[in-house]
Amino acid sequence: MNKLLIATTNLHKLKEIRAILADLNLEILSLADLKQAVPDVVENGETFKENALKKASEIATHTGMLTLADDSGLSVDILGGIPGVYSARFAGDSKDDAENRHKLLDMLADYSQRDQRTARFKCAMALCSPSKVVGIVEGECEGYIIDEEIGDNGFGYDSIFFYPDFGKTFAQASSEEKNKVSHRLRALELIKPVLKDFVNK
Repeated sequence: MNKLLIATTNLHKLKEIRAILADLNLEILSLADLKQAVPDVVENGETFKENALKKASEIATHTGMLTLADDSGLSVDILGGIPGVYSARFAGDSKDDAENRHKLLDMLADYSQRDQRTARFKCAMALCSPSKVVGIVEGECEGYIIDEEIGDNGFGYDSIFFYPDFGKTFAQASSEEKNKVSHRLRALELIKPVLKDFVNK
């Protein structure tokens, strides 16, 4: 059976990926499953795709394994894509979700119209073998930023990200609801046929 390394130690993310790729007859491993230490990859790219590609390429080269890596975050249109690749540390290196949300809401304070607050969660995924880039894709989930926090579920920017198809914020939605439309799911659906073709060759 072919092996696929997912460049994460996040068990929730790993479970989600395993479920979507279950029919590909792959042994799917995480970084936590490896017997060897993997160096931290400095994600200093200017885009989600650059960071995902750097992570997948460096880890594939180091481990000798086919590797899938992702990078994701929130992009607000009127702010030119901010917070973008800095989503997790937008308000500082402490990576405090509440501080990140408050900073973003402050920056949007002068924009009151819904069409001025459009935003999208983005997830880039890169698939690399030790010798080449196999594929890179990006999934998106579109909504807009409301001016107050609503909902107790989720994390990050979920409580201020309103998803029109749900009629509520991501923090008001269940994990099951969110996962069906998430940017990660959409990226996985795009990378799956690329992965299938590569494994079957």
